[in-house]
Amino acid sequence: MKKTQNYFKWLVLFVSTLLLIAFSARSVTAATPKHYDELEFPPLSEVQLPDYDRYQLDNGIVVYLVQDRELPLVGGTALFKTGSRLEPADKIGLAGLTGAVMRSGGTQKHPPNELNEILESLAASVETDIGETSGSAGFNTLSEDLEQVFSLFAEVIQEPAFDTAQFELAKKQIEGGIARRNDDPDSIASREFSKLIYGDKSPYARTIEYEYLDNISRQDLIDFYHRSFRPEQMLLGIIGDFDRDRMKALIAEKFGRWQPKATDPLPPIPNISDRQKSGTFFVEQPQLTQSYIQIGHLGGILKNPDYPALSVLNGVLNGFGGRLFNEVRSRQGLAYSVYGFWSPQYDYPGMFIAGGQTRSDATVPFIQAIFKEIEVLRTSPISQEELDYAKESILNSFVFNFQEPGQTIQRLMRYEFYGYPPDYIFQYQRGIKATTIEDVQRVAQKYLYPDRLTTLVVGNSADIQPPLSNLDDNVKIVDITIPSSQKS
Repeated sequence: MKKTQNYFKWLVLFVSTLLLIAFSARSVTAATPKHYDELEFPPLSEVQLPDYDRYQLDNGIVVYLVQDRELPLVGGTALFKTGSRLEPADKIGLAGLTGAVMRSGGTQKHPPNELNEILESLAASVETDIGETSGSAGFNTLSEDLEQVFSLFAEVIQEPAFDTAQFELAKKQIEGGIARRNDDPDSIASREFSKLIYGDKSPYARTIEYEYLDNISRQDLIDFYHRSFRPEQMLLGIIGDFDRDRMKALIAEKFGRWQPKATDPLPPIPNISDRQKSGTFFVEQPQLTQSYIQIGHLGGILKNPDYPALSVLNGVLNGFGGRLFNEVRSRQGLAYSVYGFWSPQYDYPGMFIAGGQTRSDATVPFIQAIFKEIEVLRTSPISQEELDYAKESILNSFVFNFQEPGQTIQRLMRYEFYGYPPDYIFQYQRGIKATTIEDVQRVAQKYLYPDRLTTLVVGNSADIQPPLSNLDDNVKIVDITIPSSQKS
């Protein structure tokens, strides 16, 4: 009897499921999908600054606080005015090593393994890094563990131990990276192109070698740390599920009394001189069946008043629907990938850079096609349709950079870090909206220089037909041989 009852229950459930599926299918079939041009979408919401506190401690630390109670999480980022561009020319790699071993080397109170075990047990993280123009430290934790993790975060920043074994391990890892740096042709192109634009001795293009690594001692890391990680050079932003007053008290407790020892200041930010080598350059990689190409010249900074119009120019030239994609890739079939854009930096000149990847026998036509599109952009006005498409694409995508409070605060911190006005977000939006067809042609003529373009090709010369000599009678060979270590 019991088996019969169970069978009946399963039968009822099975039939009910079939009826539900049939009803759903009928409902879906009855619905007539609209054509894409009939769809209506509400306007995108405006960028809204979250409610945040900004204040400064007596020792110079600038603090941004944003409460976000949606999840029981807290995260923080500290920015420091330092960077690899400030390291000595005979010790390239010092900044990156300092940023890595500052965390991996533990603290004065917690050796490396102990620090790792504590953070892993809490499902939390503390990380440090030094990049080209800044240093950073960050943490993420559950809100219930905030005080313990924030204390470890403060320790890593103020009391790093730079463990000797971790220092040697980090050097070995960099040595491995040097040995493998010519494995990726795309990386070769980016690295060598930067040297051609900025100069191979420029702090924005120089390459770490074994000899520079051999020059770096553990004491060098400690000295660079003391010059870089200081309260008067620090911005701290914290976002998440915390009590605002308690968070302020915790920051004061852990950082308010930080007074590091006196030391020589870091050198000034290096200037950029136009050392660009124009012409055509080639890196021989006989194993390749395609070419990796970069074309460009020195550019400018983000603060340029013409940057909104240059962004619209980028939108016309670059990406899906852009001229390079439509003409070079789709119509002529000359590219696997193609791009071109004016790319600024915050506080030093960036580059205008175009390029992509193509099959070896299409290398020369690919380069000629890019040159042609740059010249057309300078000499002929764009269409109203292109203008509208580029502006709408930029404005629509821009909003999504500010979906979360943390994204917006990161922007505000970075603007302050590099000396930009706090309303730069809105200045940029207004500039995009105001850009005209005439503005795009004006900035194309002002900032794109066909006669100054440098072209770099990484590829197989035997398969590049017609040869690069069709473009330039004096193609220069770039040697990417890795110098051996002094110890070897």
